[in-house]
Amino acid sequence: MGKSLAMCMSLLRVLLRLVGVRSQAVEIEPGTVVHFWAPVENRSKTTIHNEAKRKPAVVFLQGFGFNGISTWLFQMLALAKDYAIYVPDLLFFGGSATDRTERSPAFQAECMAKGLEKLGVEKCTLVGLSYGGMVGFKMAEMYPDLVDSMVVSCSVMALTESITRSALERIGFSSWAHLLIPETFEGVKKIAELCTFKSLALPDFFYRDIFQDMFINYKKERVELLEALVVKDKDFDIPNYPQAQRIHLLWGEEDVIFTKEIARNLKE
Repeated sequence: MGKSLAMCMSLLRVLLRLVGVRSQAVEIEPGTVVHFWAPVENRSKTTIHNEAKRKPAVVFLQGFGFNGISTWLFQMLALAKDYAIYVPDLLFFGGSATDRTERSPAFQAECMAKGLEKLGVEKCTLVGLSYGGMVGFKMAEMYPDLVDSMVVSCSVMALTESITRSALERIGFSSWAHLLIPETFEGVKKIAELCTFKSLALPDFFYRDIFQDMFINYKKERVELLEALVVKDKDFDIPNYPQAQRIHLLWGEEDVIFTKEIARNLKE
């Protein structure tokens, strides 16, 4: 890890400890581990802290580019007092990985749900950004007793071929992998420019550290995740969501990847 990120992570761990959140590795099955930022456990480490149990559980699912904490840090710090916050790293991001060959959003959803179960979460609100929203929709479909409600931002129920084609034409990339799996730190800067309304003017060394820490490992597996994400238009059927009236869409007016038109179609 680069020096700048190492210093940031040390500070973040202290801040998150102060609000009752810690880093935890949860074994889903032999060969599959999901890393969570979650409420501090009690001394026996078998159940989550009693105070956390009394709070409503909120689960944050990241987008494709970065890991959980880099996506949701400010939300974690702001909400940890009133909610039991859970922020997993999706498989092949941060500290999560598997030796299984499955790459579908359904498998991601299964691993996240099983990890939450092991942490004692019985019901939660999901907050999903982009790729995390797609995994969240799949979790809501597969585990309706777990997912009570959702907040979805800049995402779709499924990444169909037609949505893929129009989005890539709009942003000028030949494939999702070309955008989301950069070969240099300049590619990380491009992701930041496209995915934020006003990019932070960070120095190049910081982007280099981010590239080295977050984009070097698991390139092959991430390409496979993206390939498994796209579905043929004719193969997509709108699932039934028991939580339909409790799915909230939060959108950016300037989103160039998933536009307001996509948001309106999703709402309908």
